[in-house]
Amino acid sequence: MTNKQVIFNVLAKDLVNAKELINVANEQILVGLMVKDFPSEEEAIEAVLSFKSAGIPVSVGLGAGDPTVWKSVVNVSTKTIPDHINQVFPAAAYTLGALQRLDAEHTVVNALIEPSGMAGEVYITTGPKSKELREKVSCELAATILAEIGIHSVKFYPIDGDSRLDEVALMVRAAVKSGIKIFEPTGGINLNNVQVIVQTCFDNGAELVIPHLYTSIIDKKTGKTEVENLEKLLNIEWE
Repeated sequence: MTNKQVIFNVLAKDLVNAKELINVANEQILVGLMVKDFPSEEEAIEAVLSFKSAGIPVSVGLGAGDPTVWKSVVNVSTKTIPDHINQVFPAAAYTLGALQRLDAEHTVVNALIEPSGMAGEVYITTGPKSKELREKVSCELAATILAEIGIHSVKFYPIDGDSRLDEVALMVRAAVKSGIKIFEPTGGINLNNVQVIVQTCFDNGAELVIPHLYTSIIDKKTGKTEVENLEKLLNIEWE
């Protein structure tokens, strides 16, 4: 699998659970911390720094793609310099610029694009106000804008599991054509469909795929992301 890599974006109940996961996955996971889940930015910052100090690679997220917290994502990220940042499309350039002023060159910043239900067309209006404007644009236009800005990755959400593979394929293809080779399929991904989703990304040119698997691999009784489930993900073979 030359030049192809998978990193799983997962949640952890707490720092103990995060350490269990990193001990198994090493560099093949990112642990998501959602700013929406914290009462304040200060508490989110404290949590990110705590995870980072323990050697956990952190992905700072919005929380269910909530665009109203985009600025908090920036504020938390500039104070913590995480490994990965999730951001809405309209705020991606702002976020990247804020990080570059801090020489945070290793941090991957994505931009949230929403599938439209029609392969080849997407919504880039994923901000708090723009989300009300449901105007479709081509995958090529969306990817070209992100490439001009310098965004590293396309987050495609919600893909509803494996029901939108044709849309995933065309968005990946457009992103790669524009020079963006990191793709993040998100929404409804589980142990049963992750292989075909990730393989679709690879088949259309992506070199690094970061599928987000959250509640589907969490034990509902304990609230922990199960190590066994992570091990199953790590054992999947890709073509």
